[in-house]
Amino acid sequence: MANAEHGGPTAEPFGPAADRTDPAGAGLLAARLGLWLVAAVLAVRQAAVVLGTPRGERLTDLEAWVGPDGVLHVNGSLYGPTRFTGTPFGGLVLKPLTRTAEQALGWGWTLGTLLSVAALGVIAARHLPRPLGGRASLLAAPVAISLLMLSLPVRNAFWLGQTSIVPVLLVVLGCFAARDWRATGVLIGVAAALQPAVLLFAVLLWCTGRRRAAAASGATFAGVTLLTWAAMPHDSSVYWVHHMAGAGLGGAADALANQSLHGALLRLGLSGPLEIGLFLSLGAAVAVLGVRRAVRYARDGQLLLAVAVTGCAAIALSPTTWQHQLLWVLPTVVGRVGRRACDRCVWPVTVILVMTLPGSMLLPHTAVLNPLRDNAMLLAALAAATVVPFLPRTAPSYRTPAPAQTAPPVPARWARVPLLPFLPRVATRPNLLLELLLIRVTYAAYQQVRLAATGGTNSGGRARAETHGQQILDLERFLRLDVERAVNHWVAGVGRLRDFFDFYYTSFHFAVPLTVLAVLYVRRPADYRWARASLGFATLLALVGFWLYPLAPPRLMPGLGVIDTVHGVQDFSKPDYGTLTALTNQYAAMPSLHFGWSLWCGLVIAIVARRRWVKALGLLHPLLTVSSIVATGNHWVLDAAGGAAVVLAGFGLSYLLMGPRAPAAITAAATAAVATTATTTVAATTETAAARERRAAESTPAPRKDPAPR
Repeated sequence: MANAEHGGPTAEPFGPAADRTDPAGAGLLAARLGLWLVAAVLAVRQAAVVLGTPRGERLTDLEAWVGPDGVLHVNGSLYGPTRFTGTPFGGLVLKPLTRTAEQALGWGWTLGTLLSVAALGVIAARHLPRPLGGRASLLAAPVAISLLMLSLPVRNAFWLGQTSIVPVLLVVLGCFAARDWRATGVLIGVAAALQPAVLLFAVLLWCTGRRRAAAASGATFAGVTLLTWAAMPHDSSVYWVHHMAGAGLGGAADALANQSLHGALLRLGLSGPLEIGLFLSLGAAVAVLGVRRAVRYARDGQLLLAVAVTGCAAIALSPTTWQHQLLWVLPTVVGRVGRRACDRCVWPVTVILVMTLPGSMLLPHTAVLNPLRDNAMLLAALAAATVVPFLPRTAPSYRTPAPAQTAPPVPARWARVPLLPFLPRVATRPNLLLELLLIRVTYAAYQQVRLAATGGTNSGGRARAETHGQQILDLERFLRLDVERAVNHWVAGVGRLRDFFDFYYTSFHFAVPLTVLAVLYVRRPADYRWARASLGFATLLALVGFWLYPLAPPRLMPGLGVIDTVHGVQDFSKPDYGTLTALTNQYAAMPSLHFGWSLWCGLVIAIVARRRWVKALGLLHPLLTVSSIVATGNHWVLDAAGGAAVVLAGFGLSYLLMGPRAPAAITAAATAAVATTATTTVAATTETAAARERRAAESTPAPRKDPAPR
């Protein structure tokens, strides 16, 4: 499938863009070296994590196969203990490794996996869809290797000692590096013998005119499988007949690790003939649609995308697809989606997040979203194979998407404050899907960092937090601000007031900021970006405070006598007292983001709102919040001061990096200009059907014919 025009490397890999004498070229060279350094660090770290883990906890699948008590040492069936999940041919290939020393095998296997990942990244980078700028050509390889190292399938394969990277590498070599149809057929056929669903690539070869290579793939697969059947008849019968290409081997078929259509249907509660029939029907439909789309992209010159789409269809077709076998989803990031430049990054960012982060960080823990969260990788594969509208290279917006329009800069309000306008003032609202996904991932990361900031449940973390709590109490007594106990006991004695502050503390912390963001997103896009950035900066600064200064709130200070009106009585005799310790870091009190976020809401409403009563209502929210956090015993008064400090610092950073907030008149004018430009762009890029067909015919390469045998 490789050809010099669309898939091969450029003729001058160090062209003018990388000229060492040019400042821009020197910067590009430095960036390239930096990215290669990042890729090397990730590779070394991955190897160190695996090799530094004690024996019995690393390369667990490989150890279960070839270790002293592994199934490959047993003279009986490979599938007796059901620990071996590969094909009989895979067992035959791994059999010689049983004679290798355990230490040498661990080092050799890890090094071989590293080299396989590096080769896969380099080949993918050299065959990105054209046209491709010189900058992207130079930086693609280290970026591809880094993404592969960070992806869950590669990390899982490293940790388990799995062979799942080998079939992917064989297919990529067959499609892009093989010089003739025989080599292509042998490589893909051997890959199918290791992972049967890969045989779908033979169909892709056939439909793209490479019929000799397709026939060679099928013949190689059949020949290898028959030879293995002759050498291991019982195991071959178990695998191909009794377990239907591996179905039921290894872990439970409905386990979350099985990211196949079969596993998803079982998790939805289906079973028996209904589930089998539905799986076969859906799998066949996905395979047909996926191959048709892949053929279209291959003829369009997007060969790497065609291979990735076919791999995603193969994922759905297989009855068992473990996490380490889902690598096909990652190369689909090369597909371009969307007419606007602001939409172009939605699909790549979604794929990278799905392939590098656990599902719990992508979606919240709610019953309604469980099917989406549990099957995130499978859904990404199905979307890539069937519905994602990847643009053809003949589309007008393929090379030149509609740019994001920016509002004119606003002069600085203070002459002595230097501005560093790194972030342009975009007048249009960002893509909603991408925004929701990034907000969720950012908040999940914030939760993890906040929870790990102090190691809060251990006795050392508790003692340190209580020491800091005593420091805050002494400072408040000196400043005559130690009102927490008096206010807490007074409110606790008034039932309705206590219930009001408990409700306010637990209900408005998230609801009000999300509501403000939603209103700004819909009504004031430019203000949304400015306000969101300010909130993000404030939250990052608060994380630094949690990490450097763990603080016990008044309700967790022994001997102070503060009543916890929200969480109930705490057991101070246990270092991990309280039911909330496992969910959140109870010592992340300084600064108070309860008050900080409420102050952010109040200031944003007061700045943006037009009516005075709305401004007053917005400023009332932080006043009620500071009252509730003190009355319920959850924060010191100085915690609120810390929250105010990080919020004001967040607004200050936004001012420095984005400039002053644009007046409403400038924002409205910029929005109108965006609408006018978009209309003009659509009108300018509209073509007749005949012109598009002519351009497509001129740019579509003729189907490549396999050379005749010599």
